Amino acid sequence: MERHRHRYEVNPTLVPRLEDVGLEFVGRNTDTSGERMEVCELKKEMHPYFMAVQFHPEFTSRPEKANPLFLGLLRASKEKT
Repeated sequence: MERHRHRYEVNPTLVPRLEDVGLEFVGRNTDTSGERMEVCELKKEMHPYFMAVQFHPEFTSRPEKANPLFLGLLRASKEKT
């Protein structure tokens, strides 16, 4: 289970405009306050590795078992070198 932060949120009325220019909301959470955007990313054609999350992946990452978000960043970096 990830620890979430909700100080800042995506305005739901802006989601269609953001998606129209290439931002993909791939993680959504529906709760009593309405739909929240939890994870977004850009396609690889637009950026080698762009991901934004509303949780703290560093809290579940360990030296022997990195969080998948960090592994993805390292793999994308390796591909670019």
